[in-house]
Amino acid sequence: MSYVLRLELPDRPGTLGAVATELGKVDADILAMDIVERSPDLAVDDIVVELPSGRQPDVLITAAESVPGVRVESVRPDPGVAARHREWELVEAIAADPKNAVATLARMLPQVLRAGWAAVVRVERIGDRHTVELLAGGGGTPDLEGVEPGWAPVQHATVLDPEAAWVPDDWKAVSTEMAAAPLWDPDTVVLVGRPGGPALRDSEIARLGHLAGLTSVVTGRSPAALFAD
Repeated sequence: MSYVLRLELPDRPGTLGAVATELGKVDADILAMDIVERSPDLAVDDIVVELPSGRQPDVLITAAESVPGVRVESVRPDPGVAARHREWELVEAIAADPKNAVATLARMLPQVLRAGWAAVVRVERIGDRHTVELLAGGGGTPDLEGVEPGWAPVQHATVLDPEAAWVPDDWKAVSTEMAAAPLWDPDTVVLVGRPGGPALRDSEIARLGHLAGLTSVVTGRSPAALFAD
């Protein structure tokens, strides 16, 4: 089975190689790696590894943290290396078929951001009553019926509080980390959920915002135009 190992490690030569060596000692096969964030002293990387049948993922934590300065932020099942799409693939798919850009965004975002699900939703206001319409979904999109749209309105890509009053209990039970970004207006947004964490970092929020903005432009309904005075 394959897992995504999120690491915080000193940003100095040789550290990642030392981690790879230690992972190899527990028979972990490294399949892919993504840079999540970089700062002058610290790097955050996602490493996708495959373990032999019967091996428990806790051996990955022990192996990685045996390297001085390395901390494992999370270990979670990999959503599927073969199906993983990078931003450029999503951009190409959106540009090639603008009519279905929203559905494409929702379908591919879980792979791009290694999230559990994505949903493009529209909030309708009728007096004091708010309803949520699902426009498109991807991954394991949860049931939104009866969910109070406590995220709305959304002016820019942002992290959502996973413990907010509006968050359904079943989302809280699996520690769902979330973010949202506007599409054509503050009431039409793309929600991303990552059950079990880890938290979505600033770089991932920025990527979400860029991809949502691109989708808006490709579909001819740029938020910039709508928000202009």
